[in-house]
Amino acid sequence: MEFTGTEQKQEQSTRRRVASTLLARGPQTAAALASELGLTPAAVRRHLEALQADGAVEPREPRTVGSRGRGRPAKVFALTEQGREGFASGYDDLAVQALRFLAETGGDDAVRAFAEQRVSFIEDNFEDTMTEHPEATPAEVLALVLSQQGYAASVRDVPAPAATGEQLCQQHCPVSHVAHEFPQLCEAETAAISRVLERHVLRLATIAHGDGVCTTCIPEPPAVPSFPQASQASAHSRPSDERKQVTS
Repeated sequence: MEFTGTEQKQEQSTRRRVASTLLARGPQTAAALASELGLTPAAVRRHLEALQADGAVEPREPRTVGSRGRGRPAKVFALTEQGREGFASGYDDLAVQALRFLAETGGDDAVRAFAEQRVSFIEDNFEDTMTEHPEATPAEVLALVLSQQGYAASVRDVPAPAATGEQLCQQHCPVSHVAHEFPQLCEAETAAISRVLERHVLRLATIAHGDGVCTTCIPEPPAVPSFPQASQASAHSRPSDERKQVTS
């Protein structure tokens, strides 16, 4: 199929929209992409085939939670590392070289200190963002903070029948290429997330290690125990103690 100059620009623009949607929302079926973008499934498949030919997209088997129903589930499509590079800044190789030099001259402690300094924006911006968005949950505030730095983050409920809580999903990682060699970047980020949410979190997947999305499990905060009987007993004991002090 041949296109005119204008049509070719439109095709490239639509193809970019398909790739951007995969970046923002993670792996998607062709039907889901068609619905999201207002395109026909046939048009989406054509763009996906072109992106596959360029090495920017790959089909994957969908992840399932719990028992699988009848029939073969539709394949999902995800950006490859090459596809993500189209959204990257282009300084990955330089950053890797710089961290290698830092590791050689300052050791692992220097790399870890750099990683902690790099994610300091999480704690620096969290309180202000929470004030600006009082309607958001702490996890949603965190997603906003990360998205402002290019992580395309969102919050989802943990799929049933797993434990209750939320999942922080980062569809893009600006440092995934670097973090593949230096996991201290991911470790520092996870620790900062845990600190601002004031609870233990569990990193389930990372783009740096080949997953389609960085996924962090955020369990519900533990319930605060209440002891009504003890409180009542304490309340009843105070007057008696006071009387003893008065009459002694």
